[in-house]
Amino acid sequence: IELASFGITVNNVLPGYTNTQRLHSLMESKARKAEKSVAEIEAAMKASIPAQRFAEPEELANTVLYLASPAAAYINGINLPVDGGRTSSL
Repeated sequence: IELASFGITVNNVLPGYTNTQRLHSLMESKARKAEKSVAEIEAAMKASIPAQRFAEPEELANTVLYLASPAAAYINGINLPVDGGRTSSL
């Protein structure tokens, strides 16, 4: 907020589950520990998201690109969940 007068905005993107190799590794680990299949773990995780799916990396990248663009020059000091509605449903 202190830098707004210089045209500098500071915002925070709060990503939800994102379809990456890291997420798949975490699901595999969780499945082993819970003695369940990866498909069961994935289904349970997706069921906790109103959108019923994981984000694609490009969706997060597009959010960051927008916030860094002149079109978002008046957006400042926000925390923006990009999580398919999961935060709102908790």
